[in-house]
Amino acid sequence: MADDYLVRIGKLIRDARQHRGWTQLQLAEALATSQSAVNRIEKGNQNISLEMIARIGEALDSEIVSLGYAGPMHLRVVGGRRLSGSIEVKTSKNACVALLCASLLNSGRTILRKVARIEEVYRILEVLASIGVRARWINGGGDLEIVPPAELDLASMDTEAARRTRSVIMFLGPLMHRTDQFEIPYAGGCDLGTRTVQPHMSALRHFGLEVAATGGMYHAKVDASVSPTRPIVLTERGDTVTENALLAAARHDGVSVIRNASSNYMVQDLCFFLEELGVKVEGIGTTTLTVHGVPQIETDVDYSPSEDPVEAMSLLAAAVVTSSELTICRVPIEFLEIELAVLEEMGLDHDRSAEYRAANGRTRLVDLTVRPSKLVSPTDKIHPMPFPGLNIDNVPFFAAIAATAQGSTLIHDWVYDNRAIYLTELTRLGASVKLLDPHRVLVEGPTRWRSAEMMCPPALRPAVVVLLAMMAAEGTSVLRNVYVINRGYEDLADRLTALGARIEIFRDI
Repeated sequence: MADDYLVRIGKLIRDARQHRGWTQLQLAEALATSQSAVNRIEKGNQNISLEMIARIGEALDSEIVSLGYAGPMHLRVVGGRRLSGSIEVKTSKNACVALLCASLLNSGRTILRKVARIEEVYRILEVLASIGVRARWINGGGDLEIVPPAELDLASMDTEAARRTRSVIMFLGPLMHRTDQFEIPYAGGCDLGTRTVQPHMSALRHFGLEVAATGGMYHAKVDASVSPTRPIVLTERGDTVTENALLAAARHDGVSVIRNASSNYMVQDLCFFLEELGVKVEGIGTTTLTVHGVPQIETDVDYSPSEDPVEAMSLLAAAVVTSSELTICRVPIEFLEIELAVLEEMGLDHDRSAEYRAANGRTRLVDLTVRPSKLVSPTDKIHPMPFPGLNIDNVPFFAAIAATAQGSTLIHDWVYDNRAIYLTELTRLGASVKLLDPHRVLVEGPTRWRSAEMMCPPALRPAVVVLLAMMAAEGTSVLRNVYVINRGYEDLADRLTALGARIEIFRDI
């Protein structure tokens, strides 16, 4: 069999497996073979018989060759329908990927509850499996059990999976405690313009990590004799930068002070998890974190990441643009208060339940009921700020919301180089979105939405915004190649359909 066919079949098998939510180890167990054999098959590095292809297809419930099942996924949306009922917010995507990276700090068993079954998580699981970490879904597929090997096989890292996620940059912090020299590929993820990794390097240098970027790889060397001599001041109050600094400090033998730290939801979840590992963290929820490191961590830990405020905002926006009454349960209110204050100013009719605690015992939740409202544009521009300001990832949803409101709304997305540009895709669905510069758009409302067929924007939140607009538009729309949505949302189309939307998943045969 020609090598190119082996590679193509390997990719089909890999994508079919990921669609089912299996790790390489789970497929290996179903086939009575080894995880390394499955890894070689998926990379096209092993001859494979038709009998084995048939067995794999049966195990994955997918006719690998005849259907080409792993083609791009598309959505067909019949819009103009109102939603109703209630829906629970899933666990945080950004917290889950940080906790998966943090599991590398622990030599014991880590159990994470209700982990989001999304493509971003699958990519990190692929990377973990390729370096020898045993990760399997338990309790009916709702929870993850993670058991590291005594020695990581970093030379076998699945670089293809790693390149498809920006979260792999958070391997730097924990891996520097495992070895004095290693490589990881350049970080990928959404197409959001140039996003420098220099703040990560500046922070980790205080712990002895030096990184050279050549040939598509970060080549890392660790000098274990280096220790922070003063508080570490982050040059960017970024979420992943703060998380990497926390991961480096967690097993540093001493006290590390991190200033200008993000206090966002995923950072707080990581701090709560580190405390479960025995690492004392002072200042959680503030911009100064003091970490009392533990040189060796070997403990069995059971942790429940909190719910996702950005998914909560997505569902709130879905109710607004479709003029629906919807109850959104388990909303992490601490991380949505500014957004709700802005929406109240715009005229949103809503109420919320009394607060209760998330499964982690720390995060404050409410149930939020949203009703059809006549909105007006806000008096000030919409712009993100580090927590406790308006969440950076929630800014795009205000484009769809502003398009339903009376008046003009200026949206200033100053963080990313070109995310605002993707919001102009709403014009194809009838909205008036004028690009003022790469960071600012002017939205005029209200909008008479119309159906359209279009490619999915390559950035997660703008892609979901387009989907929500299609749900509001009379007629049938098609959104092609929605992989980016699956990176951050679990079964979003099916869950919205359960509320009354009509969204059909299909693939090209």
